[in-house]
Amino acid sequence: MTRNRRPDFEAYAGDLFGEMMLADTTATAAAKAERKPLSRFIPGLAICAIAGAAAAWLSQNYGVPVILAGLLIGLAVNFAATDPRTHDGLDAVSRHGLRAGIVLLGFQVTAMQVVAMGIVPFAGLALVMAAALLAALAAARVTGQSPAIGLLGGGATAICGASAALALYGVIGRERIEQAQFTLTLVILAAASAIALVAYPPLTQMLGFTDAQAGFLVGASIHDVAQAIGAGFAVSDPAGAQATVVKLTRVALLAPLVALAALWIAKVEPLPEGVGKARVPVLPGFILAFLALVGINSLAPLPPLLAAHALTLSKTLLLLAVTATAMRTRTDLLLGLGWRAVMPVLAATIASLAVALGFARWVI
Repeated sequence: MTRNRRPDFEAYAGDLFGEMMLADTTATAAAKAERKPLSRFIPGLAICAIAGAAAAWLSQNYGVPVILAGLLIGLAVNFAATDPRTHDGLDAVSRHGLRAGIVLLGFQVTAMQVVAMGIVPFAGLALVMAAALLAALAAARVTGQSPAIGLLGGGATAICGASAALALYGVIGRERIEQAQFTLTLVILAAASAIALVAYPPLTQMLGFTDAQAGFLVGASIHDVAQAIGAGFAVSDPAGAQATVVKLTRVALLAPLVALAALWIAKVEPLPEGVGKARVPVLPGFILAFLALVGINSLAPLPPLLAAHALTLSKTLLLLAVTATAMRTRTDLLLGLGWRAVMPVLAATIASLAVALGFARWVI
C-alpha cells in the first residue's frame, strides 16, 4: 500500500496478509490486548460467502470462469468493505482461505506423476515456464514497472494462475506491489485463461496435433488448473490425460518457484532496513505444508473420491479468498493503473503459448 492513501481509508486498509494498518500504534496495541468475540468475523464472512455463491452460480449456469466471476462480483460490491464491521471477516478469508486452498492442492499432485511425464516433455515445460517469466520481466522493464510486478505476472502465468499469484504475493509483499496492482493481475490472469480455454482446443485441431501434442500444449500454456485439464478433455480423453499430468507437474513446481522468487526479489528489489523482513520468510509455512501433502499423497494417494472433494474445497477457499481481496480493493486505484499494468501477464501468456506451440510441433 502507498503512503498517500486517504486518512479515512487508511484506518481500515486490509490486505492479503490480514493486517489492519492503523495510524496510531498505541491504539493498535490496545486493540490487540482486548479479547474480541468471534462474532466480529460474521459480517465479512457472510458478505464474502454470498458473493462467492453468486460467482459459483454464474459459473455453473453460464460457463463463466468461477475465479473471474468472483473477482468481478467482489469489485462490484466493494462498497460493503467501507463498513468497518466487515473488515475482520474479509481479512481472515483473504489470509487464511488462500493459504488453506493452496495447501489442499498438494492432494492433487504426486512425485510419480512428475516422473511419469518423461524427460522430453519436462524439458519443454521448463522452457515454457522460463519463457513466461522472462517475457513478463522484460515487459515490466520496458513499461517502466518494478521487477516485482514482472515476477508476479510471469510466475503466476508459468505455474497455475491465481493460486500461484496468491502464493507469490505472500513472499513479494505489499511493500513492493500495491493491492490494486495485485487484483488487476488476478483479473487479467482469469480472463486470459478463459480465452485460452475457448481458443486452444480448436487451434490444436486446426494444426493437426496428435493427442500427445495437444495435451502438452494446453497443459503447459493455460494458467488455471481446471481450465487446462478441461481444454485437454475437450480435444480427446488421451489429450486430457496428458494435459492433466503436464498441468499438475506445473503445480508441483509452485514451491520451488516461490522459494527462488523470495531469494531473487530480496536481492533485486530489497526493502528498507527493518521493513517486512520478519514477516516475509524465504519459504512460507503454507508452502511447506503444500510440499508435505505432496509427499504424503505420493506415498499413500487419496482415494479418487476424497481427492475430488479436496479439490472442490481448495477451489472454494481460493474463490472466497480472491473475492474478499477484490472487495477490499479500491477501484479508483485499480482504474488509475493504466495499460502498462496488464503488459507483464499479456507478454507471459503470448510467450508461453509460442514456446509451447513450437515444442509441441517440432519435438513431441
